[in-house]
Amino acid sequence: MSSDKEPLDVDDDIAAESEDTEPVVEVAKTNLSKRRTIDNLLEERRLQKQLADYDFDD
Repeated sequence: MSSDKEPLDVDDDIAAESEDTEPVVEVAKTNLSKRRTIDNLLEERRLQKQLADYDFDD
């Protein structure tokens, strides 16, 4: 297991953790925006395919 000779690395810097949380929020917003854009493009492609497959002669 662990011996008394091994130093333990403990990071008690709370300020660094609060700085790390802000970019994560921005990344989440960016990812959500990208996902919505992709979803919209896929929906548009699906609708265009349905329109192309539609039989206008009936």
